[in-house]
Amino acid sequence: MGLIGNMLSVIIAEQTVVQAGPEAFFGFFGVTSALVFANLGSAYGVAKSGVSIAGIAIPKPEAIMKSLVPVIMAGILGIYGLIMSVVLIQRIGDGKGYDYKKGFSHFASGLCCGLSSWAAGYAIGVAGASGVRSNARQPAIFVGLILILIFAEAIGLYGLIVAIIIAK
Repeated sequence: MGLIGNMLSVIIAEQTVVQAGPEAFFGFFGVTSALVFANLGSAYGVAKSGVSIAGIAIPKPEAIMKSLVPVIMAGILGIYGLIMSVVLIQRIGDGKGYDYKKGFSHFASGLCCGLSSWAAGYAIGVAGASGVRSNARQPAIFVGLILILIFAEAIGLYGLIVAIIIAK
């Protein structure tokens, strides 16, 4: 039994050993990828937009509430990663009947969700930062900002949908 196989051994209360083999490594790596990359994108979007909000808060305090939209939309991306991680953990289960095909499939679905959410977070951060500053100068730009943010968020949502399909 290899090192990975020993690390993934689970002892149940009746002292029976359920062995999740090395193929489960890929499934768990998919779980990790979905959560980590989605949260990286979410954190980047929140930070980039948040800095711009802080920059306009002194000269235009009335624009703060409208400017929170990019931060909220970026925060949703982390939830996509959480959803996909929970779905994958439930599909992995205790490792019985888990083969390499399922492991690679779950790895691919985790990457699909995580990396698309990372890209969406980057897009929301860049568009949100510019949009917040522009909205402070010209409030008529707000509708255009929202449309751009919706299309950026759609990238992450498409990744989540495809990841759920891949994970079947």
